[in-house]
Amino acid sequence: MMRSLYSGVAGLKTHQTKMDVIGNNIANVNTVGFKSSSVNFSDVLYQTTQSASGANSTTGVTGTNAKQIGLGTKVASITTSVSNTGGSQSTDRSLDCMIEGDAFFVVNYGGSNYFTKAGSFFVDGSGTLCTAAGASVMGWGVDSNGTDIVRDAVKPLTVMSAENRSSAPEATKNTYLTGNVDSTDKQLSSDNGVAMQVQFYDSLGNSYSLKLALKQAVDTTNNVAIDGQYTIVPTDILDEDGKSIFYTVDDVGIKTLVNESATTPIKFKIGEQEYEATVDNNELKITGDENSLVFNTSTGSFKNVGQDPAADPTSDSVKFTLGDTTAVDSPFKEIDIDFSTLTQYAGNGKCNLEGQRGKKDGSGVGAGRTMGEMTGLSIDNQGKIYGSYDNGTSKLLGQIAVTTFANATGLESIGNSMFATTQNSGDFDGIGKDITEAGGKINTSVLEMSNVDLSSEFTNMITTQRGFQANSRIITTSDTMLEELINLKR
Repeated sequence: MMRSLYSGVAGLKTHQTKMDVIGNNIANVNTVGFKSSSVNFSDVLYQTTQSASGANSTTGVTGTNAKQIGLGTKVASITTSVSNTGGSQSTDRSLDCMIEGDAFFVVNYGGSNYFTKAGSFFVDGSGTLCTAAGASVMGWGVDSNGTDIVRDAVKPLTVMSAENRSSAPEATKNTYLTGNVDSTDKQLSSDNGVAMQVQFYDSLGNSYSLKLALKQAVDTTNNVAIDGQYTIVPTDILDEDGKSIFYTVDDVGIKTLVNESATTPIKFKIGEQEYEATVDNNELKITGDENSLVFNTSTGSFKNVGQDPAADPTSDSVKFTLGDTTAVDSPFKEIDIDFSTLTQYAGNGKCNLEGQRGKKDGSGVGAGRTMGEMTGLSIDNQGKIYGSYDNGTSKLLGQIAVTTFANATGLESIGNSMFATTQNSGDFDGIGKDITEAGGKINTSVLEMSNVDLSSEFTNMITTQRGFQANSRIITTSDTMLEELINLKR
């Protein structure tokens, strides 16, 4: 009879443990990345009052089974449902991430690596990507060119370091002109011609504008205009403030030619033509031969451009070099100016010409840029982190690493939605995996919520309550039986 009392006590303890686990599951029903747990029971040792016996053909006695009395129950296991993915919640935050698959984010807290499914990330005061609990998100950095990920031992992702908060400027290498040359535009025959302007950057991010004038080509022998042919004449180069780079102006308006240097050149080339800036009678003069722009007179389409159209009938562009671009201390690069998109069609009597940076295919290659300040961060489905800058560029800053385990259920929960490795989970190799290698992807602006199933938890709560109630009845009934036994002697 005493055995039933202790069996009842064991039953109360195990059901209380199960209720504790259920309570924790329900309490974390809205915890990001939480993994629910379940309790399994097993019976404990048995007291054998009679061992089993075999049949005896001599005496004709059959075999008998053992007689055993169980001694209650115990908690066999508390299993965490790691592989069951929780629901997804859209957050519209670019740094919120959810893993599709069995992988875990790698985070570092207090110098030790842990693992989590909670992908709500932030950037701390030092620019490091971290979790709400203060753990650093681990991953890989980029190479010296900033183009490829270097897979090595994982380290904290300091995505907003001082060097990442800005994007370096880049010198312009490609430009092109768009628009239409209307041969009836009277300004083509004037001394000033039709103005064109091409903007470009040097390697320090300074902005400049090359001013050109388009004029009608004239046969000097007969003093008549040449149909479909024009001359291109440079008139000035302006800085970002709209001032000429070739001279300075004092308080009374006197222009003084600058001293030529790598950063303030007074000589430049367009195609094979050499030009030099001078100041004569307080006026800027650009000396040098012009380039020719030729159109097909029957179709109005572009034909060629350059010093001698007859010698090079297929040339689409000319090279513009400001100063000695090969000098080590020169901030300028050779720039290709493409004229091939221009047309010569009849219009409203006015030319419409505009300079563009980059290649004419619209790719923006070689457009150059000024220095940019970081405006935001984004993460793609491979976990690669990009910085966006106000000069229109983006830069690869690093990649979030993940890892998988042979027995993810064997991980140990340590709180804050983090897990630690155990002897039964498998080890972390210190390098991690690309999410695509782990057979999944990372969804951004989404969080994985708790995988707690309330309907299942409430059902388990009812059966646990009834089990606890039944075990308590064992104790009260056994007590009543003991009381009856004592009452035999009055």
